[in-house]
Amino acid sequence: MRRLTPVLALGALLLTALPAHAADAGHAHAGDTGPARRESYGTKAPYAPGQTHGYQRPPAGFEPVFTENVSRHGSRSATGSEDGDLVLTLWDEAEAEHQLTRDGEGFGPAVRDLQAAMAEVGYGNLSGRGRREMRDTALRLERRMPSLFATIADEGERIDVVSSGQGRAVDSAAEYADALADADPALKPLIGPARTDRDLLYFHKEAAGAAYRDYLAHDQRLRDTLRAVTDQPRTHEAARDVLRRIFTAAFVDRIDDQVGAARAVYNLYATAPAMSEESPDGKGWGMERYVSRSAADRFGYLSDAEEFYRKGPGFADSDITYRMADVLLDDFFRQAEAKRDGTSDLGAELRFTHAEEIIPLAALMRLPGSTRPADPDRPYRYADNPWRGADVSPLGANIQWDLFRKGDRYLVRMLYNEKETAFKAGCRPVAKNSAFYDLDELERCFGRG
Repeated sequence: MRRLTPVLALGALLLTALPAHAADAGHAHAGDTGPARRESYGTKAPYAPGQTHGYQRPPAGFEPVFTENVSRHGSRSATGSEDGDLVLTLWDEAEAEHQLTRDGEGFGPAVRDLQAAMAEVGYGNLSGRGRREMRDTALRLERRMPSLFATIADEGERIDVVSSGQGRAVDSAAEYADALADADPALKPLIGPARTDRDLLYFHKEAAGAAYRDYLAHDQRLRDTLRAVTDQPRTHEAARDVLRRIFTAAFVDRIDDQVGAARAVYNLYATAPAMSEESPDGKGWGMERYVSRSAADRFGYLSDAEEFYRKGPGFADSDITYRMADVLLDDFFRQAEAKRDGTSDLGAELRFTHAEEIIPLAALMRLPGSTRPADPDRPYRYADNPWRGADVSPLGANIQWDLFRKGDRYLVRMLYNEKETAFKAGCRPVAKNSAFYDLDELERCFGRG
């Protein structure tokens, strides 16, 4: 019997895209059911604020004078049609040979509908959900700090909007800014025009990312680590579990790269929530029917491991994945210091970027979940490492600093995905368990000046 080969073209790419470890992630059991955990979507998880109320009040006498953020773009369509094209090639052949399961009969039409919706939105572009995420996040900011935005409007301070220049980041910036203007029309003439700064917000593709790109392309240890931890029994079991929900056992046996084919199905599953508003009923695409909870957990873990080594904390003896984010951290300090020093007329600095910038910045700042690199001889595992893509950099992820003043003293509060978050170990807040830090203490803690 001839073997099916449509997945071979992606084999080499998918091999490096599927790091795993035998001692980690859930074991895939056929027939496993139940709702998927958020972490199973990895960095494709749609945004959910980490906190919406119960924020600490600043110390007596301190008033907000400035806010700045960096945000990943909102939920989007897939960046290309490759995954859908691959699985539809298999599906069409299986249908012609009557090799589909009962559930599998609905898979092809569902994928074609999802592909059509993504093509209409534009591959890589913001979805309806992504636009709503940006607007809702902006409205929560305005409602969280009404006195700041009243002061901005009263004193005519500017709101600077800057993006990477990539379409989904540009559109995210526009949705965010428009929501602020709609909430308070007095802000509209103070916003923009939006500008582009690739060195700041697309640094992984610019000069600062040259060594990083060389690492991705040529680092033998990275390549060996990803390959060595990919080919695990749990991965193959999860792959077969996914494919058997669509195709007969005999047909699955003929697929050369079962992991690659199952990963393509998983990618559609992980992308579907971001496209929920474009679905026929506005609720979803039913992709979870084809990926059990245990298989979703396994492939979500594999996705996380790739992101961890390629963008995040990485190997314990190297900072190549995140040191280039210093340009962005430096800009946070520069903007806050300019406000303190009276050289800035900005009331807000709003930045819009990508996971390739948010994940390294989180690692550089040692934000929650990004504090622990992996020992070279002990691969990243869920069991002993807190890094999770859905928490570190979901679609719409954001880091925000709010600046408060009393006389000549300035305090900073950080929000990470809108949750009050402590700065890294060694930075001392103004009081025990306080969310507020003296700006000069943060300068000391981060070694500035």
